[in-house]
Amino acid sequence: MAADNFAFVSHTPRLPGLKLAEADWLAQTALAVRAERGFPPLAVAVVDVAGEVIVLRRDDGGMPMTSRIAVAKARTALLTLKPSGLIDLPGGIVDSIQHLYGGDFVPWAGGVLVTDGGSILGAAGASGAHALEDEEAVRTAVQRWQQNRGEGAP
Repeated sequence: MAADNFAFVSHTPRLPGLKLAEADWLAQTALAVRAERGFPPLAVAVVDVAGEVIVLRRDDGGMPMTSRIAVAKARTALLTLKPSGLIDLPGGIVDSIQHLYGGDFVPWAGGVLVTDGGSILGAAGASGAHALEDEEAVRTAVQRWQQNRGEGAP
C-alpha cells in the first residue's frame, strides 16, 4: 500500500515557478549582498507562486521577528504584483488587508517579485536592516539570478 501512495505522489502536477535550488541560490545571494554592503543581519524568504515558503534563512545575530517579516514582505509583493515598497494605501485599507491576510501584508520596502520575462515565478523578501537595504539585497539577488541563469545560476 505504501508503494501505491508514493506512485500517486510522483505523478502529482507541479506548480510552475522556482525550484528549491533556485530559491536557495536567491536567499544565499541576498545574504552575500548584505555582507558585501555591510548591512545589519537579515532574514531572507523566497516564496512560490502560491505564497508558500520555499526557503527561509536568517543571518547569525538576526532578530527572530525578521523571519516572519521577510515572509510577509515576499507575500505582499506577490499579492500586489509589485515591490512591497511601492504600495501606497491609506492606513485603514492597509489594516483591512492585514486582517484579511492574517498579518501577512507588509507595505514596506523589502519584498520583490522573482520573474522570468513576463512570468512571475515567486517572490523574495528580506527584513532586518533599513527597509531600503532589505529591498536592495533581494532586488540585487534577483537581478544577478536573472543575468546568470544561463551561466551557472540554477
